[in-house]
Amino acid sequence: MNNSYNLKYVWTISLVAAMGGLLFGYDWVVIGGAKPFFERYFQLTTNEFASGWANSCALIGCFFGALIAGALSDRFGRKILLILCALLFAVTSIGNALAPTFTVFVCWRISGGVAIGLASSLSPMYIAEVAPAHLRGRLVVVNQLAIVIGLSLSVLVTYWLSFGGHWRWMFATQGVPVLCLIVGLAFVPESPRWLAAVGRHERALWVLAKINGRAQAEKELKEIQKELGEESGGFGELLRPGVRLAVILG
Repeated sequence: MNNSYNLKYVWTISLVAAMGGLLFGYDWVVIGGAKPFFERYFQLTTNEFASGWANSCALIGCFFGALIAGALSDRFGRKILLILCALLFAVTSIGNALAPTFTVFVCWRISGGVAIGLASSLSPMYIAEVAPAHLRGRLVVVNQLAIVIGLSLSVLVTYWLSFGGHWRWMFATQGVPVLCLIVGLAFVPESPRWLAAVGRHERALWVLAKINGRAQAEKELKEIQKELGEESGGFGELLRPGVRLAVILG
């Protein structure tokens, strides 16, 4: 086991990435706190279908966000896509806060769901690719903890704002963690695995060295290059015996 890793740096990277999980949790639950107020504003109190649609429409965006996260992050990188994800959270939260009509509100909510779907894939992926192998499980769990913290914060904030009926601010307050994520991403590196995958080996080695030290970094880069060279196959492999059951259970 390598004990020369930069624990402070690794935790900084993981906590910044986990802000994506926090936004996931916050955005997912904020709709519940705002529900009684936007229902009255958009006159949905007697329209159960429209009310249910407003609360669940983000799932459509989530589906597409999760579907495209892998391909886009492979092409553009984990860090760039996390920045775009944060910007999408910012724009959609403002859009929901300022929505003049129910249709506009739903469109922004679906768009926000795309950001949720992206964050659900990108944050744990990025943490896993940056973390030292023996810490990977513990650090990826940080993202799950951040999701729960986001859920809890959303409940507390919407409860506090409910006394004044400030449902628009319930969405707008999401800008605070968005800003934290964007600022934090300016100080963390790109995934070394992605850098190696696109041929930027010197940069990948620099990131790995900053995390693990030069000697260990060279070993890890060789392992990453070997793994990348052996990668093959497609979605059909998920249905192979031994893998299929794990996928279904997951």
